Amino acid sequence: MDRLNFADPVFATYAVAASIMILKAVSLSWLTVIAMIRENGGFRNPEDAKKTPFNPKPNPHQLDLNPRVERFRRIQLNDLESLPYFLVAGLLFVLTSPSLVLAQWLLYGFVVTRLLHFVAYATAQTHDVRSLIWTPGSLILIFISGRVLLYGIGWL
Repeated sequence: MDRLNFADPVFATYAVAASIMILKAVSLSWLTVIAMIRENGGFRNPEDAKKTPFNPKPNPHQLDLNPRVERFRRIQLNDLESLPYFLVAGLLFVLTSPSLVLAQWLLYGFVVTRLLHFVAYATAQTHDVRSLIWTPGSLILIFISGRVLLYGIGWL
């Protein structure tokens, strides 16, 4: 457990990368709310289209799907598909005692791919573009998970 403290630069690298990813994921909730306010719609629950101080002029169309709001929801769902894996695999990867350079390339590389993926998704880039950006991050998760597996069974 000596590896799990900020005196270890590999753990510090993981902590920074994980914190960036968590902040990004949390910010997507706020971006969704901001989009709902700007669009005055995209609400999911019938009670959200009732008259309140924050919704003084409700209408049934506020419950219709709104492309802008739904885009942010899809981005967030996409993050929720990969972020938990990164948090667990990254922490276990730290325990394999990788070199600092390898850890920085892989952990920060994952962060960069996820940030670029967000930009591509938010600006409505094609699936081809998004998948080209997504692929390196996915391969990083596979690599670090494979390293953890090999380390765990004693092959590293």
